[in-house]
Amino acid sequence: MKIALMDSGIGLLPAAAAVRRLRPDADLVLSWDPDGMPWGPRTPKDITERAIAVAEAAALHEPDVLIVACNTASVHSLPAMRARFEPDLPIIGTVPAIKPAAAGGGPVAIWATPATTGSAYQRGLIEQFAAGVAVTEVACPGLADAVHHADEAAIDTAIASAAARTPDDVTTIVLGCTNYELVAERIRAAVQQPGRPPLVLHGTAGAVAAQALRRIGVEPAPAAVADSTLTVLLSGRDATLPDTALSYEEGRYLQAVTPVR
Repeated sequence: MKIALMDSGIGLLPAAAAVRRLRPDADLVLSWDPDGMPWGPRTPKDITERAIAVAEAAALHEPDVLIVACNTASVHSLPAMRARFEPDLPIIGTVPAIKPAAAGGGPVAIWATPATTGSAYQRGLIEQFAAGVAVTEVACPGLADAVHHADEAAIDTAIASAAARTPDDVTTIVLGCTNYELVAERIRAAVQQPGRPPLVLHGTAGAVAAQALRRIGVEPAPAAVADSTLTVLLSGRDATLPDTALSYEEGRYLQAVTPVR
């Protein structure tokens, strides 16, 4: 079994770690695009071209399924990607977790890249799943890029800016960019108001990992023997996990469990 994940940057790490925990015996292919990132400021056409190129690099390794572990690419490029690769290669998109977040009643804040915030796709999800719930869309310029480069000062600045634009009465935050899951607790600390119940954060890593297994008819087997490989592709080039990825717990976990071979 081989599972590929793609993203503009290291936001694929949480989903990859989730897959590894569910199936330690699955070979992983991680494909991202340091030459073209960040994708957020690009046009939808540019995003789709970059996403398909990154997916094609992964597809050359003949995975059983491809997880698009990127909200921006999912928002703008899923129809084109499915037309290009399916049915031979199933494509699993990443949808902001608005439905489960809204089920809690809100108020909800959706932190996302500028490309995702205000998009017709995200607005459609809000209308479909969060009718009657107070929802604030919070664009987070620079945060995904700062997380990708593990730039601590830039991460702090971007989080502080987004937190200042998040209503004080928010009970739930949707992490609408996979990169944000790598700094989830820092986001929680910045938004949490004294004396209020703990914030609920909704990411997507566990959900997309489980959906990928369902799509190929495989059950979770967390106790399986971890005899598997990890392939890293940077803008199509064979590579190893960069130091920036290893600055996060998820990256260190992947390297420890499945050293690159």
